[in-house]
Amino acid sequence: MGAAAEEVARAPSAKRRSTTLLHLFQLEKPDEGVLLPGTAKLPPPSPEPEADSLIGKIDSCGRLFTFFDGAGESAEEREAKRERLVEVLAAVRSSGKQPLGLDHRVMVALVKMVAVNLFRAMPPSAYPSSLPTDVLDDEVPVMVLLPSWPHLQLVYDVLTATVIAADAKTLRNHVDRAFLSSLVALFSSEDPRERNRLKTVYHQLYSKLTCERAFMRRSMSAALLRFVYETAPAERHCGVGELLEICGSIINGFAVPLKEEHRAFLERVLLPLHRTRWVHTYHRQLAYCVLQFVHKEPALAGAVVRNILRHWPATNCQKEVLLIDELEEIVEILDQQQFDELAVPVCSRIARCVSSCSSQVAERALYVWNNERFVGMACGGGPALMERILPAFVASMEANLEQHWSKCVQQVTASVKALLQQVAPGAYALCAAELAARRSEADMDAAVRRARWRRLELAADAEDAE
Repeated sequence: MGAAAEEVARAPSAKRRSTTLLHLFQLEKPDEGVLLPGTAKLPPPSPEPEADSLIGKIDSCGRLFTFFDGAGESAEEREAKRERLVEVLAAVRSSGKQPLGLDHRVMVALVKMVAVNLFRAMPPSAYPSSLPTDVLDDEVPVMVLLPSWPHLQLVYDVLTATVIAADAKTLRNHVDRAFLSSLVALFSSEDPRERNRLKTVYHQLYSKLTCERAFMRRSMSAALLRFVYETAPAERHCGVGELLEICGSIINGFAVPLKEEHRAFLERVLLPLHRTRWVHTYHRQLAYCVLQFVHKEPALAGAVVRNILRHWPATNCQKEVLLIDELEEIVEILDQQQFDELAVPVCSRIARCVSSCSSQVAERALYVWNNERFVGMACGGGPALMERILPAFVASMEANLEQHWSKCVQQVTASVKALLQQVAPGAYALCAAELAARRSEADMDAAVRRARWRRLELAADAEDAE
């Protein structure tokens, strides 16, 4: 009786254990120790074999080659490194398509390999500052093609692919400020191919490393300021144009109203770049950056124009033509009130350029009057404004018609004179009359001085005769 009762008491508990979810799952799960017919047990996977193999290839790319004969380098070794770099590039690009992205250890190896190959001391410039200035050719930019470019090109491709494949958090963990500063230093390279790759990868890093954007802007500003204030006058910095292209893209994204640090960048970094003798090598990029600031805040036009006029060259004709272009572009942005405030200094400078001995400068200054926007605002200010800006132009144009050596300049001057007599006949006639009066008075003063000198000479001769 007691045994039967005990057996009946145990039966329900056994039935409850057999209906649990875990028990049912174990019944449906095949036995791990039993193999199906015709199958073999697979070995356990090795820990990240692809990553270990890739890291080995990356580490093997750390040897540097100079590509000079007699340096103990064989063509086979150089080709072997190039092939490994191609394999690393393919692996990095494929990893960007995977959900997990680049492994931490692979990122460490990649950043180290890139630093070893790229970060180096720059060789002496092909145009050293010790050369006399007349030896330098202002028209031809410095271009020195690196012999090691077959390897450096692939290293830049690997760096670009790494930046594209990695997310922002991964880049923040592996790309520090020392790495970013070293990249900026490479912009002094005289190989345009390297500077172009640098421009691309640095801009991509700027777009992803949002927390380092202020530091990256300061690094570029420091490089530009060193060029303006610390570089010898005869020495060039080849990467100014590329740095300004990056700055132009960044300025285009600035929010309005501008922050004070952005206005300081315009005043302290961009505007002083007009003072160098090499401005023609990067003026297109510089003018774009300055115009972006004026577009965003037209009130900055006054400071920009005054700075350009303060750095106006005395003998550099090519630079004068570029600055006239920039002034004309700025004038097109201004409204009538702003133009009225800046018309006198701007037109006075352009009028002096009209009578320049350089035919290029004189023609470019005269062609300002072909700009409909300029003519419209000059006439829109009324007779008072025309009476303020025309005298300088009238004097320069009359001087051209009488004594300029270039027939072409004389012809353009005659065309502009006819235009001004048409749009402002009264003001032009008044200015011409005042000019004639001043010339007559100057001629009379000159005649009086000549007569006085003649009397002094006669008196001296009489004393000598006694």
